[in-house]
Amino acid sequence: MKINSISYRIGQFWLAVRSPAPTTEELAIAKEVLTPSQMALFTQMQASEKTHSLQMLKTIQYQGEGHPDLLTAALLHDVGKIRYPMRLWERVFIVLGNKFFSRLAKTWGDGTARGWRRPFVVAAQHPLWGADLAIEADTTPLAASLIRRHQETTPLDHENSLEDRLLSILRSADNQN
Repeated sequence: MKINSISYRIGQFWLAVRSPAPTTEELAIAKEVLTPSQMALFTQMQASEKTHSLQMLKTIQYQGEGHPDLLTAALLHDVGKIRYPMRLWERVFIVLGNKFFSRLAKTWGDGTARGWRRPFVVAAQHPLWGADLAIEADTTPLAASLIRRHQETTPLDHENSLEDRLLSILRSADNQN
C-alpha cells in the first residue's frame, strides 16, 4: 500500500471508531435530496456510513455538481451494507485481506455472507444489494446504476456518457472521503 492509501485507511478507521450519529442539521441536508422511502433506507445505515455519505455529498456539491441522481447515489452508495452490518474488526479484516491476499480476497467475495468470508462478501456485493434496495425505494434507474457501479474499476467514457461522467465524480468523492 502506498502512504496515501495507508493514511486514507487510518482515516476511515478513526471515522468508524469515533463517528457519532449525524446531527439533525446533517440529516436535514439528506432529507432535501432523498425521497421519504430513500430516507428510510439512509437512516438504517451505520453512523459512520451515514457520515461518510454526507461528506461525499458535501464534496460533490462543493465542486458545483447538482445532478439529482448523483446526489442520491452519493447518499445511498453504501446502503447495501444494511443487509449485513459490519463490525469494526470485520472492516479491518477486509483491508488486511485485500492488502496481503488481494487475488484471493476477490474470490472470497463470491458466495454467501457467512463465516469468516462474510465481510468480503459484503464488501464485494453491497453495490448490487444497494442498487436493488434503491430501486425498491423508487430510485431512478440512473441513480441505481451509479450505486451498482460505484466500486467498478472499468474505464469510463467521460465525454460520451452522462452516466460515466457522474460515476467518475461519485468515485472521486468516495476516494476523497
